[in-house]
Amino acid sequence: MYDRFLHKPISRRGMMKSTGAALALGLSPAAAMRIEAMAQEASPSADIAGTSLKILQWSHFVPAYDVWFDAFAQAWGEANDVDVTVDHINTADIPATIAAELSAGEGHDLVEHISSLAQYETSMLDMSDIVAESTNRHGEQLAMTAANTFNPTTGKFYAYCHGYAPDPGNYRKSLWENAGIPDGPNTWAELLEGGASIRSEQGVQLGIGMSNEIDSRMAAQTLLWAYGGSIQDENENVVINSPENVEAVAYMAELFRSSMTEEVFSWNAASNNQLMIAGQASYILNSISAYRTVQDVQPEVADDIFFKTPLEGPAGPDFAKAHGHAVMMYQIPNYSPNTDTAREFLLYLQDNYGEAIVQSKYYNFSAYPSNLPELLEDGGLLDNDEFGSNPPDKLSTLKSANEWTTNLGWPGPANAAMGEIFNLPIIPNMMARAATGLQTPEEAVAQAEEEVTEIFDRWRSEGLIGGGS
Repeated sequence: MYDRFLHKPISRRGMMKSTGAALALGLSPAAAMRIEAMAQEASPSADIAGTSLKILQWSHFVPAYDVWFDAFAQAWGEANDVDVTVDHINTADIPATIAAELSAGEGHDLVEHISSLAQYETSMLDMSDIVAESTNRHGEQLAMTAANTFNPTTGKFYAYCHGYAPDPGNYRKSLWENAGIPDGPNTWAELLEGGASIRSEQGVQLGIGMSNEIDSRMAAQTLLWAYGGSIQDENENVVINSPENVEAVAYMAELFRSSMTEEVFSWNAASNNQLMIAGQASYILNSISAYRTVQDVQPEVADDIFFKTPLEGPAGPDFAKAHGHAVMMYQIPNYSPNTDTAREFLLYLQDNYGEAIVQSKYYNFSAYPSNLPELLEDGGLLDNDEFGSNPPDKLSTLKSANEWTTNLGWPGPANAAMGEIFNLPIIPNMMARAATGLQTPEEAVAQAEEEVTEIFDRWRSEGLIGGGS
């Protein structure tokens, strides 16, 4: 038998050694056998036998991935005499949990989050050696994933990014066809025009939040970029109070008044998905996770959901960018007694990331495209979705995701200030104050500037970010 991820023959004896546990978790026999084969092929460079590895990570938005990952980690542990524990919690609870463990000086050996937590750099190991070894094995890492984990001021990789999920526009094709835009919006101007028409004539709103949750933060940042604005410049100076950002905030206020309802101010991360699945959202910004879920329970709804690259704004196509919907990065706390074990596991995960991509149903994209090049090839996996897309090439829009996905804090790095800001409601609140009429766009941006500047000044005083000139 030949395996397309291992690229070598697999012995039947190796496949059958310990697949029972994986099968009990609900994996297919083929996936269970691949997990066992991969574990038997592992060859750690450090002596990790007799150690343990406690992993804390978010509950994946495609549950099948967690089933696979748990079996994958356990098989590796058994093959290398490592006691592995994996704990999954809601992604919104990850930052506070990590902070509590760092304060206590004990906890998990590996912690994973879906956006940059650069603010914990001094409490985490430098991952430069892991990045260097992965690059040696798999070629150049995506610049975007590197920028999400590297601090140019200290020269350290404060985290290791193994992959990310693209953040395309999701739209209900039938609603946009009735509005005369059958292929969905390509620009923010078309989103406003079509969204207002659909709301007034079909009674269905847009689904872009302005709440204290991660999707709202990503949507706000994408809009600022499309207008040519940003929170910081490439040298880590605060530039949020700009005419471009004021214009973007004014646009969001108009979009809200014409196309949305007040519920967007109290959304959680699942709200926009739920609204689209219920047929009550014409367009949202999100990954493909909700689409994968609804394929199983309401295939007729799934058939009506299509995807778009980031919308173009006044700044033109070069600024039509999106943050990774989930930029999956691990950190190793300084307190961990099992740092070699954690490093070996991360390298093992990256070595087998082609399987991770497939088990996530193409939610995960690799930080190293060589892991599964057929994902993005013409006529490849995204053009022929094995998980039942109708039509089969529906996900082909994502083939260019590596080109339009950028890092938190672009055009600067994902520094400690941006990491803190992205875990606060500062930017969505800026949008919401203008949308509700509480402040003018100029006043809303000026207040955000004060809040952002205080955070930047504090981290700059600690020597963890540049700028200030």
